[in-house]
Amino acid sequence: MRRREFVGLCGAVAATWPIALRAQQGERVRRIGVLMASTLDDPESQARIAAFQQSLQQLGWIDGRNVSIDTRWATTNPDDIRRHAAELAALTPDVILAGTGTATVAPLLQATRTVPIVFALVIDPVGAGDALLAYASLAHCTTGNATVASILGSFAAALECQRDGNVPVTPDDLRKKIDAVEKLAHYR
Repeated sequence: MRRREFVGLCGAVAATWPIALRAQQGERVRRIGVLMASTLDDPESQARIAAFQQSLQQLGWIDGRNVSIDTRWATTNPDDIRRHAAELAALTPDVILAGTGTATVAPLLQATRTVPIVFALVIDPVGAGDALLAYASLAHCTTGNATVASILGSFAAALECQRDGNVPVTPDDLRKKIDAVEKLAHYR
């Protein structure tokens, strides 16, 4: 073997060495957190989890092989949901599934802002839709002005987002919010 061929062979081996090592190490196991606001024995929730795992398997993600799924079962008690949301966030999974709707989204958003949260069965994840629609519709019907409707609806939605739980926004609350913004903007 000539020197040039030998050097070429060594270069090829050196170039393929990292690929061979990575193949032997295997792929990184991804972590998925799942928060369910139901009990472990709830048949509907069990069916959802089974469908989720089956869909993952069809995409090549096998629990225990290349993905690890950490599920927390909380009752509908808000304290339990918050505790389990904090536990899941502390595990720093690659993603968290809010598996049973709106009740699990807000506690997860409070527990982490760095882990992506995927949710299903959620109509209004931040809980502002009722206030937005109510005030925007009322303003549009009474004034006929779409700009006024969108501004009042946005203020009502912002107020709703600042509160824990589903607390209605009153007209007085809305007036106070508008006054505060006007003062902040030196409008008055």
